[in-house]
Amino acid sequence: MSEWVIETKGLSKRYRGRYAVSNLNLKIAKGDIYGFLGPNGAGKTTTIRMLLGLIKPTNGSVHVFGRPLHKERLKVLRKVGSLVEYPSYYGHLSAIDNLEAIRRILDAPAARIGEVLDIVGLAKEARRPVKGYSLGMKQRLGIASALLGNPELLVLDEPTNGLDPSGIQEIRELIKQMPKQHGITVLISSHLLNEVELTAGTVGIIRHGELVFQDTIERLQRQAKSQISLVVSEPEQAAAMMREQGLNVRLSEPGILLEDASDPAIAGVVKRLVERSHGVYRVEEKRKSLEQLYLQIVGEGGRP
Repeated sequence: MSEWVIETKGLSKRYRGRYAVSNLNLKIAKGDIYGFLGPNGAGKTTTIRMLLGLIKPTNGSVHVFGRPLHKERLKVLRKVGSLVEYPSYYGHLSAIDNLEAIRRILDAPAARIGEVLDIVGLAKEARRPVKGYSLGMKQRLGIASALLGNPELLVLDEPTNGLDPSGIQEIRELIKQMPKQHGITVLISSHLLNEVELTAGTVGIIRHGELVFQDTIERLQRQAKSQISLVVSEPEQAAAMMREQGLNVRLSEPGILLEDASDPAIAGVVKRLVERSHGVYRVEEKRKSLEQLYLQIVGEGGRP
C-alpha cells in the first residue's frame, strides 16, 4: 500500500493546444491537510476534476490510496467525499431530507445522517428548510453530504468562497478537526493564502498550471527571509563601507537594508559604524511576510 493517499505523476490537461495543467507531481500523505494554493485560473479546479475522475488527463497518472484511478475508479471513489464548486440543494426541503436523497444513492446507513449533521454542527437546524440557511450553513451542509459515505479522503474546492468572516471561521475549524477526530485526509484548494496557512500542514502552490512549490507550511515560512534595517547618518558612505566588507546591502528609505547577515556580522557592522563616527539611530529586523513571498511566487513565477 502506498504511503501517499494521492500521488500524481506528470499529470497534464491540454485544451485547444494550451495546457491548463502541466506535469503536476502531487504527493498527499495520509492524515494530512494539504492546501492546494494558487490564483484563480491557475489550474486548481481542473486538477481536482482529474483527481476525482470527472475529466480525463491528457498525460500522466493519478493514484489514490495506491490504486490507479483510471483502472479502479469506482472502487477508489467509494472512499472519497468531495465538494466541488457551490453545493446544490432542494431549498424547500430540510437538511435531513436533502441528505436522505444522497444517502439512498450512496446506500449509506440511515444513522449516518445524524452523525454527519453532528460533525458539521447542524443537528439543531436539521429540520429547517435549507432555503433559510446562511451561506456558511449551506457550505457546512455540503460538507455533511461529502461525509455521508464515511470517506477516508475529503476534497474541498474553494470551500470558503463568498463566506463572511464568521462563516470562514466555522469552515476552517470544521476542516481542522477532520484528521484529528475522524481520521480523514483533506485536500483543500484556495486562492487565499491566509486560509491555507491557518488550516494546512502541507502546501502545494500552482501557477499557470505548474507546481512551483510543494512542502510543509513551516518550510514555506522559513523561506520568508528577514532583512535588517539600519537608520544611520550618511547612509551612502555607510553602505559603501558595508559593501567593502562583502555584505549584501541596498539603500532604502529611511536607511539601509542588510540582507542574509548573521548576528555576528550585524554586530560587527554596528561597531565599525560607531568607530567611524556614524550616528546609528535604529537597527530593526524586517521579515518578509508569507503573503509577500506567495505573491512573489505566483506573480513573478519564481521559486522560493
